[in-house]
Amino acid sequence: MQIILLEKVINLGTLGDVVRVKDGYARNFLIPQGKAKRATQANLADFEKRRAELEKAHAEQLAQSQERGAKLEGLMVQITQKAGVDGKLFGSVTNSDISEALKKQGFDVPKASIRMPEGPLKMIGDYPIKVALHADVVVSITVSVLGEAA
Repeated sequence: MQIILLEKVINLGTLGDVVRVKDGYARNFLIPQGKAKRATQANLADFEKRRAELEKAHAEQLAQSQERGAKLEGLMVQITQKAGVDGKLFGSVTNSDISEALKKQGFDVPKASIRMPEGPLKMIGDYPIKVALHADVVVSITVSVLGEAA
């Protein structure tokens, strides 16, 4: 299916690109999320009329994300979990735990924005974590996992 991107999508394209994607990806994710529209003649004409407006909104979002990223960069978040004597956690620290800890510090970061390439944290220690606030804004924070006696 051919679609017009209404915002930058990682590994796909930028605002205004007409790309071909699998039907399910377009129908189930991109179109419902407002990230794309079908590439019909009417939609192409409508997009060209609204291009300046969409680019301005995209620039504002980018500026907001960069501002939030500057505040978040280098932040340390401490999370306490029950742990055994060897430093292994009973359970794990996931992106939703990190999102909740950031919310307690005054940062509203959705759990989908927290990138954990190695998966959930299962040991006590400090871990560098990436937070993707925007397709172009990725900042690093440190998550310190502390253990408490079981």
